[in-house]
Amino acid sequence: MSCFSCDRNERAGELPPRERIGLDEHWRVAHAFDTALPGWLILLPLRHVTAVADLTDAEAGGLGAWQARLSRALRDVTGCEKTYVVQFAEKEGFAHVHFHLIPRMPGLPAQRRGPRIFELLGVPEADRVPEAERDALAVALRQRLH
Repeated sequence: MSCFSCDRNERAGELPPRERIGLDEHWRVAHAFDTALPGWLILLPLRHVTAVADLTDAEAGGLGAWQARLSRALRDVTGCEKTYVVQFAEKEGFAHVHFHLIPRMPGLPAQRRGPRIFELLGVPEADRVPEAERDALAVALRQRLH
């Protein structure tokens, strides 16, 4: 079975800014491709792993730091009030462990809060954040991270 994340990780150095916001020896950060919400980030290990329990100690050690750093960067760049951090990895072709870091913007309607935020993922092409906007966000986030 093909793994979308592994396919991208193999070409990490060639990816556009929106798919390599952050990169270290264990983790890569990308902007979600099929979202209507600017700043929806995906944090994924470079190694193929399908359960959090199977992360190495080194991978797990960096996980919390990445989540906190990305949350601060999202707050500074997007003005979000908080970030949701979610991990399921259940969709066909996306079983590779990955964490969604989702900016919860001020004024977000109550019907979109919590797990209902996922209504903004998997949207039709016309409703997605354009590539140029994702790239610009990626550059701003990368600058904030460094």
